[in-house]
Order: sequence, then structure tokens, then C-alpha cells
Amino acid sequence: MTRSDLLVDTPHGEGRLVIDRARRPIATVLLGHGAGAGIDTRDLEALASVLPRNDVTVVRFEQPWKRAGRKVATAPATLDAALVAGADRLRTRTPLVVGGRSAGARSAARTAKRLGAVGCLALAFPLHPPGRPEKSRLDELRRTRVATLVVQGERDTMGAPDEFPADVDMAVIPGGDHGFKVPARGPVTQEVALEILVESTLEWIVREIAGNGAWG
Repeated sequence: MTRSDLLVDTPHGEGRLVIDRARRPIATVLLGHGAGAGIDTRDLEALASVLPRNDVTVVRFEQPWKRAGRKVATAPATLDAALVAGADRLRTRTPLVVGGRSAGARSAARTAKRLGAVGCLALAFPLHPPGRPEKSRLDELRRTRVATLVVQGERDTMGAPDEFPADVDMAVIPGGDHGFKVPARGPVTQEVALEILVESTLEWIVREIAGNGAWG
């Protein structure tokens, strides 16, 4: 496993790709971050640490607004344009999964087909604003038209697992909130919660992405 950084010019400023490359990759996962935090959240760090040791290259994209030191993300269209610019700089011969957490998951869902991805990994997908279930964003998730895995915290106020349709492929973090943080006296420890995230993602990639010949 090797790590490298690549700066990317986008229509909305400079972005950055942080690449954790597997030695013999069977897939590449491109991940965007949320609207408040960066690429160093617990879930993105866990995936970048473990998946490359299991033959999956992980690329995290830092949005221009974050690199510029802003506190809040720019408009959705700018996130999508920057993500597309970042993806265009990748050179990979493996099937591509585009994903991210929260706002990054929304952007991935909106752009997956355009990027030629064969999968979408939606971490903590914000199905609706907190307390506003009538403002559903399910149409964005449906728009992917590729194999999609949603990983959702059991206590996510922006969309609990049981708020999603039954046909959505989903992994649940027991006791997890929107950031996948679990209570100290919850059903699982924080370490186990992250193991569930990583193992569910890896199993899905092997089953739905690398194992079905979708890129051939």
C-alpha cells in the first residue's frame, strides 16, 4: 500500500486527491467528504486504512472550499463539478465506485453515471434535513442507476435506516449517529462500528463490483 497526493484544478478552485493505492487492486473507490468536515473523518480514514490492504484502492477527494479554509460547503452544483474534475484526473483500469459521506454521498449519487462508475457507496446519506422527513432526497439516491450501498447509522437524524425503502441495499451501524459515533454504553464499541463499516463495504465490493464483471 502506498499513499500519494495530487492537486487538481477544478472550475471552483484547487482540490486534492489523496490516494491510498492497493498493490493489486480489484476496484477503486473515490470518496468525497461532508459539508462540514474534511477527508479525515473516522469513516473515510477507516476505509483508506483497511481497504487498500484488501486489494481496493481508496481515493479521497478534498473539495476546493475545504482547501480554501471555508467553514461551509459551497452549492451542490459546484461540489459535483469539482468531483467530476477530480475523477477526470484518475487513471485506473479497475472498476470505479464513487461515494462519500453525507453531502459527499449526495454528490456521488448525482454524478455516478456521468463518471462511468459501476457502483455508488453512500455513507450517512442525508435522506432529509433533521426533523424534515417531508423534504426527501430519495430521488438523488435513485438517480445513480448503478449498484448502490447505503451505510447508515441507526440513530441518524437525517434518515434512520427504517426510513429508506426496503429495496435499498443497506448496512446499519448499531447505535451510530450521522457521524457513525456510537454511545459509550451502546450495542457496539466504536472500533466494532468501524469494522462493520469496512467489512460491509468490502463484502459489497467483492460481491457487486469486482465479482460481477460489470466493467468487462
